[in-house]
Amino acid sequence: SVDLSQRPFRFAADGRSGEAEPLIIATGATAKRLEVPGTGEGEYWMHGISACAVCDGALPMFRNKPLAVIGGGDTAMEEASFLSKYGEKVYVVHRRDELRASKIMQDRALANPKIEFVWSHELVRADGDGTLLDRIVVKSTKDGAEKEIPVSGLFFAIGHVPNTAFLDAQLETDDSGYLVTKPDSTATNVPGVFAAGDVQDKVWRQAITAAGTGCMAALEAEHFLQAHG
Repeated sequence: SVDLSQRPFRFAADGRSGEAEPLIIATGATAKRLEVPGTGEGEYWMHGISACAVCDGALPMFRNKPLAVIGGGDTAMEEASFLSKYGEKVYVVHRRDELRASKIMQDRALANPKIEFVWSHELVRADGDGTLLDRIVVKSTKDGAEKEIPVSGLFFAIGHVPNTAFLDAQLETDDSGYLVTKPDSTATNVPGVFAAGDVQDKVWRQAITAAGTGCMAALEAEHFLQAHG
């Protein structure tokens, strides 16, 4: 938790508490995952299942193997297209019979010969050899029939949730809950509070941009300290 109603700001985290003149929020965003059998911790999560194709898709374990993406938006189309560079084939499993993605992203994915759409189906189970994922089971949203698809990788592409709930609405956010920062800056609407990384970036995300905005936030926090003595 943080208390931004007074200066210095107060914070509490993992049994620690303290005060700070500037504060950098860098709590990231959590990828949404479907809670179905086989996808959890201690099962096949990170053993063939991921929520970031750009992070993991080029790993040797996925190269020239059949892969699956769950989702129907721009992120899913982008990740399927990216995975098609490495995988033998990419199945896009979508619970509807039409996509939510923008037309240009749809057209790109639909024209890709390595991408196959599994329309009107939803994931019901992930399975494997006890060590690595080797298949998924999907169910038709129309007649309930199930079928098995052999895949070595499963990637969730159903969005992210920014980790901002602990702020208790003390900072300005957009409609999706991401922190709003000023143009060309990491400054939030509260002077002395800065935001870096995926907690304020829903377009580019991940390591390089997070490192870049982290550096920006550190420099801006230092400038803030200097300006206020």
